[in-house]
Amino acid sequence: MSYSNQPVKSKPDSVATDMSDRVLGNLSTAILMLDENLAILFSNQAAENLLQESSEHMREKCLTSMVANGTELAAIVTTALSTDQVYTLRQLQLIVPGKNEDVTVDVTVTPILGTRQALVEFTPMDRYLRIDRDAALNEHHEITRQMVRGLAHEIKNPLGGIKGSAQLLEKELPQQSLTEYTDIIIKETDRLTSLVDRMLGPNAIPEMQPINIHVLLERICKLIELEADDTYHFKRDYDPSIPEVEVDPGLMLQALLNITRNAMQFLVNTDNPQITLTTRIDRQFTITGKRHKVVLRIDIADNGPGIDEDIREHLFYPMISGRPGGTGLGLSLAQSIISQHRGMLEFTSIPGDTVFKIYIPLEQLS
Repeated sequence: MSYSNQPVKSKPDSVATDMSDRVLGNLSTAILMLDENLAILFSNQAAENLLQESSEHMREKCLTSMVANGTELAAIVTTALSTDQVYTLRQLQLIVPGKNEDVTVDVTVTPILGTRQALVEFTPMDRYLRIDRDAALNEHHEITRQMVRGLAHEIKNPLGGIKGSAQLLEKELPQQSLTEYTDIIIKETDRLTSLVDRMLGPNAIPEMQPINIHVLLERICKLIELEADDTYHFKRDYDPSIPEVEVDPGLMLQALLNITRNAMQFLVNTDNPQITLTTRIDRQFTITGKRHKVVLRIDIADNGPGIDEDIREHLFYPMISGRPGGTGLGLSLAQSIISQHRGMLEFTSIPGDTVFKIYIPLEQLS
């Protein structure tokens, strides 16, 4: 066997560059390559998704034209290039023109030695921040629910005694006209007992069965249309490919009805009131620390004034209401029911666009 003394030829630069582009292109992290003038030389698929633009459209455009708040980002790119040092910026709120929500990202800028170019990596943090926030809120809500349940039981015991005493007193009254007062006592104790039962939430274990979620949503539309006047408009945006989901139809109907009715009541003084019901499939979604391959997402949106900042952190607590005369139990009960289905309820709200999002695991597809 003989060995050649000839040197091994390296691959042409164009081939190496093509391989580098393919490697960067397949990364799940959003990557931009910039020159010293912050012009975009390269962007991968993840960057296209993040910035909602094609690579072709972004090429040679300035970074600051792609990101509305690009000044802070441009400053660290310039600093990294001038110092040849890697810079990281944590939890930057990235404002992308035309995108409904800001995106929270960690940014790492790496200068490419020997060139006047920099590699910018964006790691979206919204999912991780949401998981931490939801876990904390879920723990807080669970503690609050236990406190409310304990308080509710303590209230129910004397109410039963008051009602029983009023009924005995009613039998001993010398005049029939005096029963008017005992009737008031009995009716008010019944009303308070009913209120306490609603605070306690559903006690029965959900009886799961497969159901088409759109059948429930259509029933809710009919119920709300009967309550509302003719100015209200319902918009449906259903995904017909969604399979049947395992839920307790009665409980889930109550939860979705509470959320939709809440939206309707907030639209009282809104011109052209509209409620939009949307169904979608989301993949690789985490609920209270457990990752689900497939979940059903139901969006219930309205074009009302939005939810006051003062109550947003406590909106799902019992007795918290954003409207006059509200009991504050509808959303609390809805959250409790959805939690029984191993799901999650969250919301976003700005004036003219409030969206409650319900996530239910589709275990049969997991």
